[in-house]
Amino acid sequence: MKIGSPSLEIKKACSHKEYLLLALPLVISGISTPLLGAVDTAVVGRMPDPVSIGGVAIGAVIFNTMYWLLGFLRVSTSGFTSQAEGLKDQKEMLLTFFRPMIVAFLFGLLFLVLQAPILHLSLMMMGGSEAVSEIAASYFSIRIYGAPFILASYVMIGWLIGMGKVRLALATQVLMNVLNIILDVVFVLGFGMGVTGVATATLISEVTAVMFGAIVIYRSIKPGLKEIRWRMLSELEPLQKMFKVNRDLFLRTICLLTMTIIFTSKGASLGEVILAGNAILLQIHYIMAYLLGGFANASSILVGRSIGSKNRPLYTRAFHLSALWGVGSAVFLSLLMVLWGEEIVSLFTTIGEVQTAAYDQLIWIVIFPILGFWGLQLEGLFSGATQAAPVRDSILLALLLFLPTIWLTVPILGNRGIWLSFVLFSFGRSLFLSLYIPKLGRMSFEDKVEEFSPRKLSS
Repeated sequence: MKIGSPSLEIKKACSHKEYLLLALPLVISGISTPLLGAVDTAVVGRMPDPVSIGGVAIGAVIFNTMYWLLGFLRVSTSGFTSQAEGLKDQKEMLLTFFRPMIVAFLFGLLFLVLQAPILHLSLMMMGGSEAVSEIAASYFSIRIYGAPFILASYVMIGWLIGMGKVRLALATQVLMNVLNIILDVVFVLGFGMGVTGVATATLISEVTAVMFGAIVIYRSIKPGLKEIRWRMLSELEPLQKMFKVNRDLFLRTICLLTMTIIFTSKGASLGEVILAGNAILLQIHYIMAYLLGGFANASSILVGRSIGSKNRPLYTRAFHLSALWGVGSAVFLSLLMVLWGEEIVSLFTTIGEVQTAAYDQLIWIVIFPILGFWGLQLEGLFSGATQAAPVRDSILLALLLFLPTIWLTVPILGNRGIWLSFVLFSFGRSLFLSLYIPKLGRMSFEDKVEEFSPRKLSS
C-alpha cells in the first residue's frame, strides 16, 4: 500500500538548497495563518472609528485563545506523522491522521455548544468599553461556526507537513487567504457590511479551504483506507503517547494564552487608541512569528524523520540549519522594521492617533525577532522529536518572568511596560528551552525514553 505521491526526499546530509525547498513553502504557508487576522484588522482600519479595530482585535484574541488551546492538533500530528514517514510505516501514517481528527471533531462541536458562555467569559476577562465589546460579540457570533473546520484544518495541515507534502499544505492556506482578502474587500469596502462583512469573509474562506484540503487528502489516502480498522484507532499505547504529548502542548498553550490575554487586557485598560495600536503591532508580530515558524516546521520534519529512521547525522544537521536560517531571518525582519516599520503600520490603518500609538512602541517589534527567534526554532525541533514536556516547562518559566514584570512596570511605564514584559517573555522562552538541548538528542535516540524535568538537567 502506497499513500499518495512521494513526499520530498531528504538526504542524510541535507544541503541548504534541500532545506530551503522544504522550508520556503512552509514559511509562506505559515505567514498565511496570521494574515487572516491581519487582513481583517487592515480592512477595519479603513473605517473612521478606532472602536472597530479594538472590537475585531478582542474578537481575534478570543478565537486565538480557543484555537491555540487546540494548536497541539497540528504540532503533534506533524511530529508523529514525520516519524511514521521516517519509519516508512504506511499504516501508521494513516492512523496519525485519523486519531487527532476525531479529537478535532469533538472539540469543534463543543465550541459550538458552549459559544454563549465562552463569549460572556471572554468579554468579562478582556475588559474594554461597551462599544468595543459589542463589536467583538458581533464578530464572534459569526466566526464561531468555523470552529469545527479550523480544528480539522489543523490536523490536515499537520499531516501534510509531516508527510513532507508542503506544497499541498501551502496551496490549502493560500486559497484560504486569497479568498479572505477578496471577500473582505467585496463585503466591507464594496457592500459596506463593516465588522459583519469581515467575520463573514473569514468564515467562508475557512470552510472553503477545509473542503479543498479534505479532497486533496482523500485522494492521497484512498488506496490505504481499506486496510484501516476502527479498533486500530483505539490501541492503547499510541493513544497514550498522543495524549501525553498533546497534554504538554495544551499546557504550553495555556501559558501562551495567559500572557496574550493579560497583554490585551492591560492595553484595553489604557484606552481604545492604545488597544488599537497594540493590536496592529501584535498582528505584525504574529506574521514574524509564523514566518520564523516556517523554518521551525521544516526542522521539525527533519528531526521527526531522523528519529524515525535512526539517522543521527540528519538530526544534528537539522539543528545547524535551523539556527543559521533562524538567525538570518531574525536579522532581516529587524532591519525591515527599522527601515520601513512606519510604512508597514500605515498599511493597517489610516487613523492618525492609532498610527501614532503604534509608532511609539515600534522599537519592541524591532527587538522581538532577535530575542525570540531561537525559542520558536527550538519548539519546532522539540515537537519533531515529540518531546513536549520541555516546551511546556520553558513557557511556564517565561510566564513566571512575564507576570511580575507587567504588574510592576505598567504603573510606571504605561504601554512601554506592556511591551517590555512581552519582549522579556519572548527572550525567556528562548533561554529556558535552550537549557534542555543537551538531553534531547540522548533521549531521542535511546531505546528507553525517560521523562524530562528541570531537576535532571544537572545530572
